[in-house]
Amino acid sequence: MVKRLQGFTLNSLLLKAVSLSILKPSMNTEAATKDLIRRLGSGQVWTDEANRYRASMDNLRLSRLPSAVITPVDEEAVGCVLELANQHRVPVTVRGAGSATTGAASPVTGGWVIDLSGWKELQVDPLGQMVYVQPGVTIEAIDQAAAAEGLFFPPDPGSKKYATIGGALATNAGGLRGAKYGVIRDYVLSLEGFLPTGEFVRWGADLRKYVSGFNVRDLWVGSEGMLGVITGAVMRLIPRPATSAVLVASFNNDAGALAAVQSLFRARVQPSILEFLDQQTLACTHAFWKKQAPEKLAALPDPLARALASDPAPALLLIEVDGPADAVKLDLQRIEDLLSQGGGACLRAESADSAETLWTIRRGCSQAMFQLGPDKLNEDIVVPVGSQQALLDYTLALKAETGLATPTFGHAMDGNFHVHIMYDRSTPDQCERARKGIRLLMEKVIELGGAITGEHGIGLAKSPFLELQHSPAEIRAMQAIKNALDPNGILNPDKQFQPCEVWDFPREQVRMPWDH
Repeated sequence: MVKRLQGFTLNSLLLKAVSLSILKPSMNTEAATKDLIRRLGSGQVWTDEANRYRASMDNLRLSRLPSAVITPVDEEAVGCVLELANQHRVPVTVRGAGSATTGAASPVTGGWVIDLSGWKELQVDPLGQMVYVQPGVTIEAIDQAAAAEGLFFPPDPGSKKYATIGGALATNAGGLRGAKYGVIRDYVLSLEGFLPTGEFVRWGADLRKYVSGFNVRDLWVGSEGMLGVITGAVMRLIPRPATSAVLVASFNNDAGALAAVQSLFRARVQPSILEFLDQQTLACTHAFWKKQAPEKLAALPDPLARALASDPAPALLLIEVDGPADAVKLDLQRIEDLLSQGGGACLRAESADSAETLWTIRRGCSQAMFQLGPDKLNEDIVVPVGSQQALLDYTLALKAETGLATPTFGHAMDGNFHVHIMYDRSTPDQCERARKGIRLLMEKVIELGGAITGEHGIGLAKSPFLELQHSPAEIRAMQAIKNALDPNGILNPDKQFQPCEVWDFPREQVRMPWDH
């Protein structure tokens, strides 16, 4: 049985700074939906509660039932949906797997959801070193297809097994390998799809070089589905590294680990992955595994298991190096020497299986944080590489000021950290402290010359902080682009520009496929 929704209702007493446009009831779309079914047939339009609930939220778990979910069979159907939406002024939200973390794929104004998760065509061109993909293809599937031809698709978001390329393009997703290989935008050759008006367009071509006209292609990347509907993409591939190796280094404290990161920068060392996990993160991960998953602790190499059990907990660097075998060997030795000089205890993975065992620490730490509180605010901020220690110092100051845990981990090579504030949303005092803490964190990030998001995007969750990052002139320019391409404002409305304090809304208690 599908449970009744609570999200985005008018009966909450905590709706303080939420835009009134988000709270408006959706227009009556019954006539428009009947018209849509007449045009497309009932096999492409779903109005039952189960399908509407499934499409009502993304990983932020803020739910609003759409009036209908459309699973179009071809591009003609997508154009038809958008034409009718403009005619009837029906809001339209596009989704893939729904792994977005900011509410960007949540239909907050109701209306229709176009679900493209079933669009999975994939064709590799090994000679041209590119791949044509439809938006429902997962990041993992693209790399697996590339690997069969000796090629490589480097973007590596944590949810790559589930995350679709359409959603990754919409948010300009990054991931663990971003510092060496870049983000999704760096691999886009062309995009095709529909303007919000229902007109088909293609930006770019199946070419390595293309500068004809305005670069609207890159404008679509990261636009969170507000400027167009992507129905196909041609992505660049590169030769696959011959080999890779993984090592972990534990440090007595956060400062030691981050100082070691700086030594790698100064030595011009370029690992493919360099992940930092702070002491709060490691302490709760060990406590969680000890209680809930002792087999994971038992699988770790003894030196690492002992380090995790120490009090206080260590900080960790997880590192991957890739390239020709001889170069990987030399880089590993050089990295070990630098980290050891900085007080790190290094341990190499001797096989692919042992490397996978080490990565379980990184994959399991997010779930383990609920040892520190039943709810969390998770922000993927970016700071300059020289300000990493200042950021960590501030997370500890924030912990002291708010009395709430602030475990932090992330991509140390590009300064993209995930800072969490753990709290209990059933306690008003903790809610207020968490709200204050997240605002102070964002203000500090801007003060350090950083960015309020590096890979998750704005959506709903970051909308209260957009004005911290951008001037009024910059925001007006973005709104002008939105208005020019989407004159009726139908595509993913009430995102980014309308501040919405998402912590004021109840979250759906559902388990997602990617939950560890």
